[in-house]
Amino acid sequence: MFDKILIANRGEIACRVIRTCKRLGIQTVAVYSEADANAQHRLLADESVCIGGPRPVDSYLKGEQIIAHAKRLGAQAIHPGYGFLSENEHFARACEAAGIVFIGPTPDSIERMGSKSAAKALMEAAGVPVVPGYHGADQTPALLSEQSKKVGYPQLIKAVAGGGGKGMRLVERFDEFQSQLDAAQREARNAFGDDAVLIERYVQGPHHIEFQVFGDTHGNAVHLYERECSIQRRHQKILEETPSPFLDAVDDGLRERMGEAAVAAARAINYRGAGTIEFIVGADREFFFMEMNTRLQVEHPITEMITGEDLVEWQLRIAFGETLPLSQEEILTGGHAIEVRICAENPANDFLPETGHLDVFAVPATSDESDVRVDTGVVSGDDISVYYDPMIAKLIVWGNDRAESSRRMREALAQTEVVGVTTNLGFLQKLIQHPAYLAGDTDTAFIPKHKSALLATVPIDDFALAAATVAVLNDDVSSDDPWSGTAGWRLNGAASRLVEFVLDDNADETGTEIECRIEIDHGVRRFAHAGRRAVLAWTATPVAHGLSIVLSLDGESRRFLVVGAGESVSVLGLSSRYALRRFDPYHFAPTDSASQGRLTALMPGRVVKVMAAAGDTVKKNQALIIMEAMKMEHTIVSPKDGTLARAVYAVGDMVPADAVLFEFEDAS
Repeated sequence: MFDKILIANRGEIACRVIRTCKRLGIQTVAVYSEADANAQHRLLADESVCIGGPRPVDSYLKGEQIIAHAKRLGAQAIHPGYGFLSENEHFARACEAAGIVFIGPTPDSIERMGSKSAAKALMEAAGVPVVPGYHGADQTPALLSEQSKKVGYPQLIKAVAGGGGKGMRLVERFDEFQSQLDAAQREARNAFGDDAVLIERYVQGPHHIEFQVFGDTHGNAVHLYERECSIQRRHQKILEETPSPFLDAVDDGLRERMGEAAVAAARAINYRGAGTIEFIVGADREFFFMEMNTRLQVEHPITEMITGEDLVEWQLRIAFGETLPLSQEEILTGGHAIEVRICAENPANDFLPETGHLDVFAVPATSDESDVRVDTGVVSGDDISVYYDPMIAKLIVWGNDRAESSRRMREALAQTEVVGVTTNLGFLQKLIQHPAYLAGDTDTAFIPKHKSALLATVPIDDFALAAATVAVLNDDVSSDDPWSGTAGWRLNGAASRLVEFVLDDNADETGTEIECRIEIDHGVRRFAHAGRRAVLAWTATPVAHGLSIVLSLDGESRRFLVVGAGESVSVLGLSSRYALRRFDPYHFAPTDSASQGRLTALMPGRVVKVMAAAGDTVKKNQALIIMEAMKMEHTIVSPKDGTLARAVYAVGDMVPADAVLFEFEDAS
């Protein structure tokens, strides 16, 4: 086995690889950018080296420099993780030329599968079904427009290179084609340096189901079963599970046929290492090859949970020249696993990514024997940067069946909180309990179909407010010493303590002010809010970052986790979560009287395209500027009809959050 490897990546996947290497006694070298000087992957590795500035192009994409460091530090192999250089055949060849093992497929395999068009042609030759469409090399606008009409609508435009939803656009009518083509090509060019696209039929009622495959250098290939990845936003996955409830629904041999097709696809290119064959499966249970990811997938932990195998260890052993650890017949599975991606993003704002400081990052307790797993590359005190993907962590659970696994995920989410950055945790909590999800009705339209319910604001109840109040006053009201305590004790009469909160309910920028009281009269505690007075009792157990509280109002009990940081108080229950702030009566929030005359950036990012200038007359919802943030493009439109007085930024500029992008002539 290797003595030392370099990990050419960052974040949770770098930490994930380091964990397996530590177990196997392999030394690790981490590379990091200037933005990641205090990152966890650097701190966990045995050695580390800075490779440049915060932008990936200045650091994690500098293949020659990474290889030079690997040679200098005596690393025998490089693990590329996913993203960055993981599917770059030029980097893989450069590793081979330098005498360093690339822990992944051969450069030829990457090249053959890196082009979606070429991959589909190869799969057709291997007898693997592919989605009808145009996959040709001719990219002239007139031909693409003609092919769009031939394919029919709805259709998908996809970047030939890359993945992760970048360079992908849905076209429902021909009059949308050109604008969507321009956007897909621009995003693909920025992300992959290649703006070639393909056009394919949009499969109706689709499920995104992928098979984990492995091959070795001895001619063996296997699959480790499927992962259902249909629940997506912006063409990016946020929940994955295995086995697939769609395949389980009918006993028609579909799983076996898809598994055989996946192995045939791997054999067709003499595949080496970990890969994923992605299929699209229609409501009619007809399946088609979409693409092959020639790397480890973000969602690989759920495969590990049901098989008990360490896929990173498999990668290392195969790269070292060993045979596959198991034959197809020896690969056993059991139970059901679910993974959710916790991301710094605002679901209520079209899932736009967020940046900021992690004041608190609380996760469930885990162990090697636990049925709950957390894969992350951050801890409390770290920052979520504009330069990298907004994923904070992956939360993974296992259960004996899908129902048990779903319940465990609900419990795990109720123990997970991020303070300081807006996240999708509340959205995930609603998703995992949605009736359609629990019924297994999870095609790729799941989020659009149920968006209103998943984004609905749940009014805060007295139990959650009482839990927050107890957490704030816990030290005071539980004091046994009436002389030194500050609970409002009186020699005669009742004691009373007032706590005022602001509920961040998205109703407006200031939130909703709430007053709560705890009264103590002759040893009886009561909670008072909005005219209700209920007998109150609780037990509070300190946990990391907060209190676990079992709370009773008038004899009815519920359990909460309350997490605090500064003035922020988060209340987490099994069914909901609430973000509160201690109310400061002296706080003054100035208003921007000219806000209607200015268009501001909702997130930090880089300007990709500017479509309007000072003096232009614009219409409401007209696209004005395109910004790139966290590896995705975001089009910002005019909030109203008007004339622009000033355009502040140009292409290539870095824009901070809340910066003014445009001013209108009626700004005052």
